Amino acid sequence: MPSPYRAIFATPGTKGFTAAGLIGRMPLSMVGIGVLTMITELGGSYALAGGITATIALSAAAVGPQVSRLVDQHGQRRVLRPATLIAAASVTGLLIAAARGWPSWTLFVFAVVAGCVPSVGSMVRARWTALFRDTPQLHTAYSFESIVDELCFIVGPPLAATLSAGWFPEAGPVVAVVFLVTGVWWLTALTATEPKPHPRHEHSDSSSALRSPGLQVLVATFVATGAIFGSVDVATLAFAEEHGSKSLGGVFLAVWAFGSCLAGIVFGLLHFKGKAEPRWVVGISAMAVSMIPLLLAGNLPFLAVALFVSGLAIAPTMITTMALIEAHVPHAKLTEGMTWISTGLAVGIALGSSVTGWVVDAAGARTGYVVSISAGAAAAAVAFAGYRRLTRPAQGEEPATDGDGDSTERQHGDRVA
Repeated sequence: MPSPYRAIFATPGTKGFTAAGLIGRMPLSMVGIGVLTMITELGGSYALAGGITATIALSAAAVGPQVSRLVDQHGQRRVLRPATLIAAASVTGLLIAAARGWPSWTLFVFAVVAGCVPSVGSMVRARWTALFRDTPQLHTAYSFESIVDELCFIVGPPLAATLSAGWFPEAGPVVAVVFLVTGVWWLTALTATEPKPHPRHEHSDSSSALRSPGLQVLVATFVATGAIFGSVDVATLAFAEEHGSKSLGGVFLAVWAFGSCLAGIVFGLLHFKGKAEPRWVVGISAMAVSMIPLLLAGNLPFLAVALFVSGLAIAPTMITTMALIEAHVPHAKLTEGMTWISTGLAVGIALGSSVTGWVVDAAGARTGYVVSISAGAAAAAVAFAGYRRLTRPAQGEEPATDGDGDSTERQHGDRVA
């Protein structure tokens, strides 16, 4: 491991909560594809399977920030364990209902309740922030977390699909639930690194973190960014199927994630001076431009190269986003602020995948990348339009400063799922 990464793990407790966080966030990449595979393996339609997975994603988008808000107030252990049990019980009910052929509406009821699954990635990043706030090490820690996210999306989807298709239909979601419970219980047992809660009292600010003008810009941009991710997923799987290699669709998406992972490793070794906001706008713009070659792909090898190149912009942009959240959201609302980014992504993914599915059915797989390009253009437009808001401090709290008077956003360059 390069020295900057070794340095952050020299702090006691970091290896433990990182390992627990890796296990606990695997369901993020496994549940969707696992439920999709399970429903179709049990004889259900793709429309039903897609509707259930979209319901889980949108429910998590709505409930996730509220769970994180409670975490900021009461601590990770007190909130995450009950929330995890509710989510695990709901997914278990969904599996039983699907296996026994219960009415479709029961599947959607369980899917709605399953949305209370906690954002484990936000919990881990909150621990890194508590340890390294106002130090250059925080940039490296955020970079490492982006690498972990990409590893989950490289390993998780093919693992879930393989388990459900090759073992028994419910296997993928079952393993995802085991990962979630194990990871959260391990993480919450590590109380030494748990961030200090900020209980609400009579004179405290009880408003949502989303009132921050800077966070509003970030979330709006990431709705469009999520649409990029959702559209590329659907269009790539359809493109591979049209070219007679449906099984390669997942491999190509892994190549996309690998490009992001590699960029995240390199980005974490760099140290930046100056404001993070311009780097963030450049990253969003790079993601938008990188969608164009996908539309030009006429064969599978070209598509694989184009996906790898487009992935290079993802992790650096996510890393910078997390630094901006840390700089523009009050410390007492940090976990909630990070989770709002995941919410924006989840909403965007649901929108992008559904619109792209309609476009692919109507005009073919390659045309689906038009949605990706449109979403990228929208993300860039929102980023440029909201740039001035990002120069303002969080409401009720100035950005933290170091001993030389430089703000946090200047000191680290920057990231979160």
